[in-house]
Amino acid sequence: MLNRRHFLQSIAAAAVTPVVPRAASSAGAVPLVNDPMKLFDLPKGFSYSVVSKVGTEMSDGLQVPGQHDGMAAFAGKDGRIRLVCNHEIMPEATSANTLRSRFAALPEELRARFYDRGADRTPGLGGTTTTVYNPVTRETERQFLSLGGTELNCAGGPTPWGSWLSCEECFEWAGNVEYFGIPAARRDKWHGYVFEVPADADELVPAIPIKDMGRFEHEAAAVDPVTGVVYMTEDRDHSLFYRYIPNKPGELLEGGKLQALVVDGQPSLATHNWTAKPAMRIGEPRGAHWIDIERPNPREDEIRLVGERNGAATFARGEGLCIAADRFAFTCTIGGPARLGQIFTYKPTSADAGELELIAESQPGSLLQNADNLTLAPWGDLVVCEDTSGHCGLVGIRPDGSQYAIGDNNYTSSELAGVCFSPDGEIMFINIQYPGMTLAITGDWSVFQ
Repeated sequence: MLNRRHFLQSIAAAAVTPVVPRAASSAGAVPLVNDPMKLFDLPKGFSYSVVSKVGTEMSDGLQVPGQHDGMAAFAGKDGRIRLVCNHEIMPEATSANTLRSRFAALPEELRARFYDRGADRTPGLGGTTTTVYNPVTRETERQFLSLGGTELNCAGGPTPWGSWLSCEECFEWAGNVEYFGIPAARRDKWHGYVFEVPADADELVPAIPIKDMGRFEHEAAAVDPVTGVVYMTEDRDHSLFYRYIPNKPGELLEGGKLQALVVDGQPSLATHNWTAKPAMRIGEPRGAHWIDIERPNPREDEIRLVGERNGAATFARGEGLCIAADRFAFTCTIGGPARLGQIFTYKPTSADAGELELIAESQPGSLLQNADNLTLAPWGDLVVCEDTSGHCGLVGIRPDGSQYAIGDNNYTSSELAGVCFSPDGEIMFINIQYPGMTLAITGDWSVFQ
């Protein structure tokens, strides 16, 4: 059970908490132990198993794609856990998987389920894999490609009805792709959409873009379990915060309305605090409302530009997004005066309005820098992945606003992504994006309470 009250207390306290130096430990911090396998450092008594690794042959005969990104864990049959994981890959990428070379030889019935076949020569190499994991034996029992033909599937989010929303972080047109005059790939379709993957699917699902959810550089999604409204972030320097109101909750392909957030009384507010006078202050909620996006599926990459002109607030690379009690928490990776990241929350207060609040802003001495994917831990804290230019760790934010290390990637410069917990809260899953790997981590989580 998620300790939601715990998180609500953290919001109230965050504004008065001093910055925790990166090189130091906050009070009560649990020290990390160097990993002899040189993959991921964890506290004493914790351990991990490798659930997924790029290049490994899967149950469907294909190889695991690389660049593991957003991910969610769902309850499967007989105590198994089903992990649906994004792969942030472009069609022209050089990858360890064999999909491109084998694609033309695949049965037509299978190829027809891909979104973009790339003239059967350069299909979209992104998408999702589904992994069936046995938490008792700590072994992967089955793994297969569950969404194909898409590009740069970065983050997304789980739905209350048992599916994964996989978001393309790109905006591409159909046509030939060239680098330095040399043909590199062929696209048959437009890109920049959200796709839905049922967690219980046992094979590749037909890839159908949910066009009313917008064509832009999607990052993450989170669904209000009461209303079915989907909130979304966008990974651009000046991006918007969106919501999608479906005509039929739980039936996203049946159409709906796309909207963008506006701060009351301050149209087109830039929330990134890059100027000397901050637009947002920690711990000061601001009233907000929503405006309609009239053309959610444009030919040009213009939604954020039109939205800003119409009054929508802008954010500095909106990325991770999750449900946190009665509100939604999301990160902005390069927000703040030092451009080291911000964390906001949005609390709906009515069908058409809510409160936007800045709850954390990193400084050069902060433990947490360049916040990306995040989730709410079973013990009530936020758990945040870092995406820095060098060192990337996994950081927790306590009720008093202090920060502490949960794990550390001291061995590569890869970002961390996809942090999530098993349905019973006992296992934490995390991705080391490059070259691509999923870890299942177990231990006594009470040490962080």
